[in-house]
Amino acid sequence: MTLGIVAIVAVVVVVAATALAPRVGVAAPLLLVVLGFAASMTPFVGPVTVPPELILSGILPPLLYSAAVSTPVMEVRRDFRIISLFSVVLVVVSAVVVGVVAKALIPGLPFGVGVALGAVISPTDAVATSIVRKAGVSSRLVTVLDGESMLNDASALVLLRSAVAAVGVGISVWQVAGQFVWAVVGAVVIGYAVGKLNLLVRSKITDTNAGVALSLVVPFVAYIPAEQLGASGLVAAVTAGVITGYGAPHRLGAGDRITERTVWRTIELLLESSVFLLIGLELPALARDLTRNGGSIASALGIGVVAASVVVAIRAAFVAWSVWALARRNGRQPEVREKLAEMSDKLDQGVVPEVGRPERNARRLVKRRSPAKTEEQTQTQLTRWRQAVDARIADLDYLAAEQFSWRDGVILVWAGMRGAITVAAAQTLPENTPERSLIVLVATLVAVGTLLTQGSSLSWLSGRLGLTGRDSAGDEATWIALQNELKLAALARLDAYPEKIAETVRDRLTQRTQPEDDPYGGAVQRVQMQQFRSLRLDLISTERDELLALRTSGSYPSAMLDAALTQLDAEQIGIELRR
Repeated sequence: MTLGIVAIVAVVVVVAATALAPRVGVAAPLLLVVLGFAASMTPFVGPVTVPPELILSGILPPLLYSAAVSTPVMEVRRDFRIISLFSVVLVVVSAVVVGVVAKALIPGLPFGVGVALGAVISPTDAVATSIVRKAGVSSRLVTVLDGESMLNDASALVLLRSAVAAVGVGISVWQVAGQFVWAVVGAVVIGYAVGKLNLLVRSKITDTNAGVALSLVVPFVAYIPAEQLGASGLVAAVTAGVITGYGAPHRLGAGDRITERTVWRTIELLLESSVFLLIGLELPALARDLTRNGGSIASALGIGVVAASVVVAIRAAFVAWSVWALARRNGRQPEVREKLAEMSDKLDQGVVPEVGRPERNARRLVKRRSPAKTEEQTQTQLTRWRQAVDARIADLDYLAAEQFSWRDGVILVWAGMRGAITVAAAQTLPENTPERSLIVLVATLVAVGTLLTQGSSLSWLSGRLGLTGRDSAGDEATWIALQNELKLAALARLDAYPEKIAETVRDRLTQRTQPEDDPYGGAVQRVQMQQFRSLRLDLISTERDELLALRTSGSYPSAMLDAALTQLDAEQIGIELRR
């Protein structure tokens, strides 16, 4: 079967599985794993061996980049503490404990190889969290899981390399720590530079198709130099995606962003689905390789069950402690919020309040800037203080409204599935690694097992716990409040126009409350069409600037802000097409 026919068949299977999955009540990724395994057992498909480089350097960089572009930066910042805990500490602890268990279960296995197995199966997978996103749980849960899965590959891969190196040559803890710091810091620097360069170059490109085509290579431009310098290419791709996604509304046009989003969603569907299809296709080949080397499939299955149970148990302990710690912090927040409200009142009066111990959170937020106490204090300083205090109040309101309960903790534990990176990382083990065939098959079984068992029951479990349908973007009162803020910004902008035109548009603008309303339609009959359309575009630009300012303050949910931004973009594109 030629490569072209294989590609056609794969795309057809992916589309069929995506369309069929909702009807049979099974997540599309799980259905693809089953279809891939079934296809591999037919005489038409020979043994399939997937080069690990194909997944690690060919599929994962664009997938992680695509996910990072749409990452809600504000929400990630608010939960960065717990995301960091899961991304680093949980991975290290899980790897070491699995290493001890594996050494006890497999006679003669070096401890370093056991830790390597633990490093492979410890990180959750960004691809696997697509199942979580479709389960209908709260946006905060999805944000934590997305942030964890996008960052924990650095700790896992660095730990994997160090563990393998320690088998032959001794390596100190300080060397491992140094490698990890460089893997993250180096990757962040490279990804940041690539993201900024991407925005700069694309802001100069007027052709939408050319700009979108350039975006396709950005994840690889970040990944390749980072890997060459010993940093984490995947973290570099994630960083480039975050910088691009956050800066795009400032630097790129509405048409560029909407077209790019559509193209990347299609690419994401194909790449994400191909990963699960490849996992299913490769299973029989891995089993044959193990038996050819004298191993036992039953033994691999037993070790896989034990290893998966260990990482789930450790994750449960971490999640339980995290939920308890977050609840304890939330209990102290009313007092902090009251102090911040007092500071906000003083700022409104033009006075910067003293910062004492009860306001230490606000003090940390403004980077310990000494408050100005003289009459020479500038308006810029007052504005910065007000922004810092307002942002902190918004943080506290968000954390209070989206508190994690024990039910959320159950989902955090059960949603920690393994996926493509586990399979690919295991296959990067050197050929002379002791028990390599067994380790690779165990890692694959853990990935497939968690996807099938946890993935297939996640939606049911979420429903049983009453956690589905919690979508903050659907809050009508909050949506109307956001629209009112944008409307006020547009009304203020109208003051710069001649009164006759401004009054005509103002009458219609003040009536807008729903996104489907045309805010300016009634004015078309009273002004020249070209002049009126130019005015509309100017007001849309004003509203977009206000929306991005609100995004910085964190006053509204990111999903709602994205919906409002899409509404403005669509309106702008409609006007530009008619022009």
